[in-house]
Amino acid sequence: MSRSLSSYWSEFCSSALRSKPLGKSSLADVVVVGRRKSGEEGLERRLGAFDLILLGIGASIGAGIFVVTGTVARDAGPGVTISFLLAGASCVLNALCYAELASRFPAVVGGAYMYTYTAFNELTAFLVFTQMMLDYHIGAASIARSLASYVVNILELIPSVKDNIPNWVGHGGDDIFGFISFNILAPILLVLLTIILCRGVGESSLVNTVMTITKVVIVLVVIIVGAFEVDDSNWSPFAPNGFKSMLTGATVAFFAYVGFDAVANSAEESKRPQRDLPIGIIGSLLVCVVLYIGVCLVITGMVPYQLLGEDAPLAEAFKSKGLNFVSVLISIGAIAGLTTTLLVGLYVQSRLYLGLGRDGLIPSIFAKVHPTRHTPIHSQIWVGIVACVLAGLLNVTVLSHILSVGSLAGYSVVAACVMTLRLDDKVDTQISTTSMSKRTEGITCITVIACCGFAAGILYRYGVSTLAYTFLVLPIAIAILAAAGLQFRQVYKDPPGFSCPWVPIVPAFCIFFNIFLFAQLHYEAWVRFVVLSIVAVFVYAFYGQYNANSVSDDTIYYHRAPAAEA
Repeated sequence: MSRSLSSYWSEFCSSALRSKPLGKSSLADVVVVGRRKSGEEGLERRLGAFDLILLGIGASIGAGIFVVTGTVARDAGPGVTISFLLAGASCVLNALCYAELASRFPAVVGGAYMYTYTAFNELTAFLVFTQMMLDYHIGAASIARSLASYVVNILELIPSVKDNIPNWVGHGGDDIFGFISFNILAPILLVLLTIILCRGVGESSLVNTVMTITKVVIVLVVIIVGAFEVDDSNWSPFAPNGFKSMLTGATVAFFAYVGFDAVANSAEESKRPQRDLPIGIIGSLLVCVVLYIGVCLVITGMVPYQLLGEDAPLAEAFKSKGLNFVSVLISIGAIAGLTTTLLVGLYVQSRLYLGLGRDGLIPSIFAKVHPTRHTPIHSQIWVGIVACVLAGLLNVTVLSHILSVGSLAGYSVVAACVMTLRLDDKVDTQISTTSMSKRTEGITCITVIACCGFAAGILYRYGVSTLAYTFLVLPIAIAILAAAGLQFRQVYKDPPGFSCPWVPIVPAFCIFFNIFLFAQLHYEAWVRFVVLSIVAVFVYAFYGQYNANSVSDDTIYYHRAPAAEA
């Protein structure tokens, strides 16, 4: 019996520690090394740099730009501008890490999952997938219910319809057992978006383009109209509650930018992925930073921050100035924003399932691509079904406080992948004991930085005295020493394609700050992280390790965009 357990454990460890070798990406964008059975259809390359920028904007800016800005401003005052600037700067650094890896994996679906599979191992990659996917599933259902509510609000502007629509149609029915709440419109909207996504990337990209441009135009109109109503005396004092309130606001504002990583999952559908993916990731995020800061300046300049409402602060600010038509525009912009966020979210989920299906970690049906539509239709339908069930039956807002765990975990692992793959670049084909110890030392330093980030986050969150805050110096100092070890005891080479600057300092800072934010989440989010990780390990142990594809020398040919569009 002990021998059997020992044999099983040895087999499990061998499987879990497998990694996907990093092949040489083709600069010509013709062939890429990967895992797929011959005869299967591939995805179609139709997305240019502009499409990818719009994809990132569509994923990042939803209705939150009209709500979160005011919510943070209630605590940070006019200093909310600094909060969003700090959060945007942090996200830009994370985006630089994503951009480098997107350039190194220019035509492989999977995003953070694929990067982790290559830099670390199979089990870690599967854990990253499960954490991010739960975020996506709950997030999609929550957004669908919000979208349904906004659509009903617009319909109720019609006098004959007002007060005649039951709550269970769009706003959500009364809770049953505290978590069951029926909603009819949300699943209908999800079905429509799923059909669009199944028809092909061209159709879904067109919808995203139209809705994103509409959303951005409305935000610009709001900023321009609001600028004429600004009273600069409302900006004084600029930071009424001190720097800590601005830093706390930055931890909230960070999640308003989440979504730019969606661009990395469109690698197989990009016309020139090695050039366009970094442009899409960084370009979309910079646009979002400018828009968020513009809204922050307007909302705090129009109304004293103490008078901002909680549910619709921006709309209420314009109503107080007699500009009721802007409130209607904000509702339309919210619908456009939620639609693009939901559309891109469903799109990203299907591509992640496609990647795992190809690798055998989930059933191979998820790897099938439609022969004429060139979309992962089975994955897309599955994603739509899960979202419909959650949005139609559950009050998913009660689960909102356990979200963002997957995003923060994914961003942190991506930053670690940048450093680890740079270390791998210097290792000769004949791996020596010294080079292996260097890699272990590097991973140890990365782990120390992550632990210090969590410790600093806990001290910052629960510190109630000046003495407690002084202890923040200790984890920060240890993290700096670990980063110094990465800087001076490792050798790095610039990768082909886009290169993240200041490696390892930028990735190390990203890991520290991301885990610092992780410590600010509700404790139930930590419980969810641990429980889901345990469940994922069991799923991998009983299914994934036996079905994962161990052969990695298949050649995948992807469809080019039509010659006229290339």
